[in-house]
Parts: sequence; structure tokens; C-alpha cells
Amino acid sequence: MGVRVPDLSLEALVREQMILNEDPGTAALIDRLRAARERGYLTKGELERVCRWKSPRSAGLVQRNHHHRVRGATQTVIGTLDERERFDRLISLHGVSAPSASAVLTMLEPQRYGVIDIRVWQLLHAMGAVKGNPRGAGFTFDQWLRFLLVIRELAARLEVSARTVERTLFAAHRDGQVGTLYRASNPVRS
Repeated sequence: MGVRVPDLSLEALVREQMILNEDPGTAALIDRLRAARERGYLTKGELERVCRWKSPRSAGLVQRNHHHRVRGATQTVIGTLDERERFDRLISLHGVSAPSASAVLTMLEPQRYGVIDIRVWQLLHAMGAVKGNPRGAGFTFDQWLRFLLVIRELAARLEVSARTVERTLFAAHRDGQVGTLYRASNPVRS
């Protein structure tokens, strides 16, 4: 499991391989969630759609949340700028992990957020932009925040969205992957 590290800086890699066009299905989901931003919370169905987009296996787990709990947590998420509060409230929901929480934030604010993912983390780790957790699994708040700061800094320098940076890094890892992404004992996607 690993990735070939390009002989480029992280910024040069993103600039050279930048993917500007969003997937149509993802763009539609982002557009659909404008209503949630305006009303100030996600419905249970909206949360399920985002989590299914990130990881289909989480959909059944997310369904276990009561709609009032989803509303309360996501109302806080949309109403605060405190990153820890956003992260903690989202992962407090049943079936929502750090990658799913980051997907929710990305679908709500793609300019400021990207999805933390095993591929993106492994590439950032291999290039020295993040430390710890070389496998890219079981992310902590501090790891997510570090990831967020790295992609936001690149986005600002390149004058693109954080989602564009994250999506480009995901594709760069996929294209440079060596071996298998997941261990045989843990074949699920992150």
C-alpha cells in the first residue's frame, strides 16, 4: 500500500494536475444543499444523501439517527465557525466518521472544505505535508484540522476552492497508487 511520490512540490503537483470541473452528480448535491444552508440545518434525508455519496456503507448507520438529533447537530454546525464544534457535532451522529463529517462540510461549503480521505492523506503524508497516521485511517480532529489547513493554504495560493485542491490530490493518488489501497482484513473504502 502506498503511492509514488511525484518529483514536484505539492503546489506544483496540484497546479499541474488540477481538476477544475466538479462531477455532475456531486455538483447537483452541492446545489441541492443550498436549501439546507438557507434554512440553517440538514434534514435526516440530506445527511443520508451526503454520507451515502461519501461511503455507501454508512447509509444504514446514519439512518439510525433521530431526525431531531440530526437537525440539532447540523443547526449547530451551520451556525458556528468553530471548527472543533463543527467536527464534534457531526461525528457525534451515529454512522458519521471524520471522512463523512468532512464530506458534509464540503457539500455545504466547497470553497472552504475538502473531504479527508485515505488517498488524500496518504499522498499528503508521503509528500511531508502531514505527519502521523501513514495509513490514513481513524482520523482525529487534529489530523483533520491539519489536512484542512494544508488544502486551504494551497487553495488560497492557487486561487481555487479547497474542494478543487482535495479532488486533485485524490486523483493524483489514484494515478500514482502502488499496490492495494486497503488491507485484506479491512477492504472497505475510507
